[in-house]
Amino acid sequence: MTTALITGITGQDGLYLAELLLANGYDVHGIVRGQNNPKLELVRRVLPDVTVHTGDLTDLSSLMRAMRDSDPDEVYNLGAVSFVAYSWMNAQVTSDVTGLGVLNMLEAVRLHAGDDPAAVRYYQASSSEMFGKVQQVPQSEATLLWPRSPYGVAKVYGHYMTINYRESYGMHASSGILFNHESPRRGPEFVTRKVSQAVARIKLGLQDTLTMGNLDAQRDWGFAGDYVEAMWLMLQQPDGDDYVISTGETHSIRDLLDVAFAHVGIEDWSGLVEQDPRFMRPAEVDQLLGDSSKARSRLGWKPKVSFTELVQMMVDNDLTEQKVLAGL
Repeated sequence: MTTALITGITGQDGLYLAELLLANGYDVHGIVRGQNNPKLELVRRVLPDVTVHTGDLTDLSSLMRAMRDSDPDEVYNLGAVSFVAYSWMNAQVTSDVTGLGVLNMLEAVRLHAGDDPAAVRYYQASSSEMFGKVQQVPQSEATLLWPRSPYGVAKVYGHYMTINYRESYGMHASSGILFNHESPRRGPEFVTRKVSQAVARIKLGLQDTLTMGNLDAQRDWGFAGDYVEAMWLMLQQPDGDDYVISTGETHSIRDLLDVAFAHVGIEDWSGLVEQDPRFMRPAEVDQLLGDSSKARSRLGWKPKVSFTELVQMMVDNDLTEQKVLAGL
């Protein structure tokens, strides 16, 4: 039985990845931060077959302990302070967890592997936010990185550190440069879930308007459940490498609003959406569009869920959830 250790298992990617690995017959372990982590109960309820370890990406000793106790064949480092807007307010925490945390995890894997550095295969969750002020469209593995947020800068550090460990020590280390991927499990602070939740509440008469920032930003949005399959496929390859994971389509926030409101029968949302400068980024990333041809040819991966299907899935989930919460 193959054993996997996942950091960030409480997030949407961690939950979907754990489900995929369990379905493939893995022994799955997860690292959860904090003694009273409110998401621990979620993991135990959704993933009762996962073994949970307490650890922190800023504490190398706790990562070494989790490596010793789980003895994994594969490590998926998904843990991060991942809300981009938060990173401007807490740049140091973001840097410590999202950046230096990668170094700690790589070092824990290297030390645990001992004389055979490639014995434990490592996946690093890199991000399309690393492209920031994009230097070419679409963005590929060879595109110059120009991050535009503390989060993006921290992800660039972790990305290059992963490459360095692969080249310095011969580790089987891969980075997935994942473009925006969403799901009903996405936190409500993220724009897609903010929209789907608000649209559901407006349809049910529980909310009057939705306040947004920049409506013209464009993103390459896919389904998180599809993207975790690409993570797994990377670690099944003979050697570690870097891969862009994306749909190859870009949509604006306005497109997102169009699909979400249309799904509940509202064609004109102009009077329901307000803009507030507070929700504008200090340095915006205007357009992200990924070229995942390398992943498609080498991994045999391609997305299954379309943009429209994704948005409708999220709205349907929030309609159900909001009805229950409101007792409707």
